[in-house]
Amino acid sequence: MRHQLLAAAIAASLLPSQPVLAQVRPGVKPGWEWSDDSVFTVVNAVRAGKSLKPKSWPGGARVAVLFSFDVDNETVGVRFGDPTIGALSEQEYGARTGLPRLVALFDKYKIPVSYFIPAMSARIHPEEVDLIRKSGRNEIAVHGWIHEMNSQLPYDTEKQLLQRAVDFWTKTLGHKPAGYRAPSWNFSPNTVRILREMGFTYESSMMSDDDPYELMENGKGTGIVELPVEWIMDDAPLYDPRGSNYASPRDVAQVWMDEFDKAWEEHSMFVLTNHPHISGHRSRVVALEMLIQHIKSKGGAWFATHQAAAEYVKSQAGMK
Repeated sequence: MRHQLLAAAIAASLLPSQPVLAQVRPGVKPGWEWSDDSVFTVVNAVRAGKSLKPKSWPGGARVAVLFSFDVDNETVGVRFGDPTIGALSEQEYGARTGLPRLVALFDKYKIPVSYFIPAMSARIHPEEVDLIRKSGRNEIAVHGWIHEMNSQLPYDTEKQLLQRAVDFWTKTLGHKPAGYRAPSWNFSPNTVRILREMGFTYESSMMSDDDPYELMENGKGTGIVELPVEWIMDDAPLYDPRGSNYASPRDVAQVWMDEFDKAWEEHSMFVLTNHPHISGHRSRVVALEMLIQHIKSKGGAWFATHQAAAEYVKSQAGMK
């Protein structure tokens, strides 16, 4: 019953934004018809636990800055089984042109980056793994097998795909990846259980806070560090030139600068997610460099991979 309720809630969250009444679907009870117990069961299935914001960041830094890229490339085109040639060419840009340009930018400033990569993306473009690892500063973490919609999969299928991804990366990297980011930035009723069973150090898909926290599963701590994300800290919703929400790169950079300034003021954490096939374009790389220069001019930033940040806050909190 708990999983059925949670699955229904997740499915509803995937619907396009519409007037509230239009979201009530046949066969699905709206929340106002649920019992109190049902509401609490769904809400508490995955929850933010204790804050893991440390008293201080390494080296006396005021703010932790975590840059990340989801290196999806063609996997976003093939995951639903109906790719188009034009879309695949747009996504190939990420590996062919965008990623080299972005790696060069962050190498210029010697900033470590975490790359969340679907295993199939790396199999299509094996050269990107060597490119990312060349500096010795960067992290590669798990982003599913083929950018599957994990939030819609049954337990066995979701775990099998994730295990295939972990096995691939363990063999490719020579060590097991520490982190996971859900391809859909969403969980199925089983995702936390699977992450716990597979021993991930951290997760980075949820949005309950600006600061790191412990993931809770049905009211119990998991020992997994959550490094939260946010859609306004992601390039994909902002940079679609065919949509109604397109923003110019310099306007987006200003939003991210403002986010950083508040994080700096609050001694907090700044987590940015981009994609090589989106932010690897020239004008957007200019915007990213504007952001980097702003951060460096402000000072007091600890640039870290997600793994380094997760391990640091976990140790500061005395978590095993």
